[in-house]
Amino acid sequence: MTLPTPSAAASLEVTDEIGSIPDSSSNPKGSESRSPGRLAWKRFKRDRTGVISAYIVIFFFAISICAPLIAKLYGKNPYEQYGQEKDGLLNDFAFPVKPNGGIDSNFWFGIEPQLGRDVFTFLLYGIRTSLMIATAATLLTTVVGVVIGITAGYLGGRTDYFVGRVIDILLSFPSTLFFIAFMPVVYGLFIPFSDEVPTWLRATSLILVLSAFGWASIARLLRGQVLGLREREFVEAAKVTGASSRRIVFKELLPNLWTPILIQSTLMLPAYVTAEAGLAFLGVGIKDPTPDWGVMIQRGAGFYADDITFMIFPGVSMVIFVLAFNLLGDSVRDALDPKSKR
Repeated sequence: MTLPTPSAAASLEVTDEIGSIPDSSSNPKGSESRSPGRLAWKRFKRDRTGVISAYIVIFFFAISICAPLIAKLYGKNPYEQYGQEKDGLLNDFAFPVKPNGGIDSNFWFGIEPQLGRDVFTFLLYGIRTSLMIATAATLLTTVVGVVIGITAGYLGGRTDYFVGRVIDILLSFPSTLFFIAFMPVVYGLFIPFSDEVPTWLRATSLILVLSAFGWASIARLLRGQVLGLREREFVEAAKVTGASSRRIVFKELLPNLWTPILIQSTLMLPAYVTAEAGLAFLGVGIKDPTPDWGVMIQRGAGFYADDITFMIFPGVSMVIFVLAFNLLGDSVRDALDPKSKR
């Protein structure tokens, strides 16, 4: 180890007498470089709306995962018809005897007219069904959109032209009307039209159809991003060094696309929740007696003239979740955008 020179030692003594000069090496926080992810997380934590929305979204996913446990502790299930089995719960017109939909200490959200099912557990399992379908469709849509969008943008030429025309065709479809007309056709591919469609097939078909017509928007976005990135210097340098196309895509392009992918996914999931509930309401998605947000709203719509209680719980819960997830998506977009001033 070399000793300091006399001049350096003198300068150190003078510095100690006058006052210590801040040294960045003594402050690990000052010398620590912050990654883009940490900066985005810091911006997100400052956004109170985004944080509250994140807690609400986590709460909904938590109760959907724990729905069987909550129902077991509650002591009821969504399929048993309590109003038919116990006297004094429904009147002669098959409506709850007690006011406000039969809400009491035994039935926290009341009971359903006619069948007398417990609304609380039906809502728990309905949230579980809707979020499961929407989450699966979002993941599948994202994977398909990322693969097709990056492939079209990177290869270019005829591949890009063909994919672009397919995207234009898919985006031109009136999705809601097409879903209504196409869902029975999908069911008919697996079972005869005369047979009852099982719940698993309805859920699987919904996921496939929503994904088949939902990947076009994210694919078009990523295609445009890749068209700009493939001309950048770091991609050209990777090509010069002999990197394979797979390495360029996964090591050079994909890390620069996580921001739009994440933003599109957070905005896509609430859209799929409303789409799935709408199809169930129209009778081409999940059907009764399977618990679902759309099924609850459909059945509640038939009773709102006599008692609006049965529309409140599924309607308000779905509005809160969709609003919270949309606000969360906006907050994530602002946090990942370095130019954001929020």
